[in-house]
Amino acid sequence: MLDKIKPIDKKSMAEYVELSLQKYFKDNNFKKGDPLPTEIELANALGVSRNVVREAISKFKMMGLIESKKKVGMIVSSPDITGTIEKMLYPSIMDDDTLQDLFELRLVLEMGIAELLFANITPKDIEELEEIVGKEEKAKHKSEGAFRINKEIAFHGKLYDISGNETLHRFQLLLLPVFEYVIKLEGKKYKSGSVTHRDLVEIIKKGDSNEFRKGMYEHLKPHFERMGQKFSK
Repeated sequence: MLDKIKPIDKKSMAEYVELSLQKYFKDNNFKKGDPLPTEIELANALGVSRNVVREAISKFKMMGLIESKKKVGMIVSSPDITGTIEKMLYPSIMDDDTLQDLFELRLVLEMGIAELLFANITPKDIEELEEIVGKEEKAKHKSEGAFRINKEIAFHGKLYDISGNETLHRFQLLLLPVFEYVIKLEGKKYKSGSVTHRDLVEIIKKGDSNEFRKGMYEHLKPHFERMGQKFSK
C-alpha cells in the first residue's frame, strides 16, 4: 500500500530558486566579470519575491560565485574554493570518520607533490629544509605531542610552499588541525617511517621525483599500514 506514496519535497522556495539560478548560469555560459540581472529582474522572471531571490543569492555570495560592486551591480566572480572550505572546517565538530578521510586526503597530496617539488625547488629552499631538519634533530627528546605536530607542519608545509601551487599550499594549511587528531589516535603506538625528514632532503639533493615518491611512501608507511588495517576489518 505505502509503495505508492511519494515523499514530500522538503525544499524551500529559496532552494528551488538556487537550483534555477545554477541552471541559468550554466546554460548561459557565464564567465568571471559578467554582469547579472538585478534581484528585482530575477524575482520577476522566476515569479517569486525579491526576499527569496536575495536568500538564494546570499548562498552564491558566500561561496564566492557572485559579488556586488558599486555602480555595477552583481557580477560573476571566481570562487575562492579553499576559502569556502576553510569556513566549514572545524575539526572539533567533525566525527572520527571525517577526520580520518581528511588525513588520508593529506597522504594522497603528499604522494603526488613530487613533480611540482622538483620542478620548482631552489638551493635556498634546500637550505631552509636542512635548517628545519637540524632543529628537529637537536630536539629529539621532545618527540611527542605538540613538538611532533610542529615539526611535521614545518617540514611538510615547506614542501607545499616549494611546490609553487598556492591552492595546494593553502589547502594543506587547512588540514593542519587534522594532525592533532592523528596524534591522539596513535597515542603511544606511533612509529616513524623508515625514511626520515633528513633522508627526504638527501633525496631532493641527489635523487629525482621517482626516488622522492618512494621515499615519501616509506616515510608515511605507518599511516598507510593503518589505513590497510581499517579497510581489512
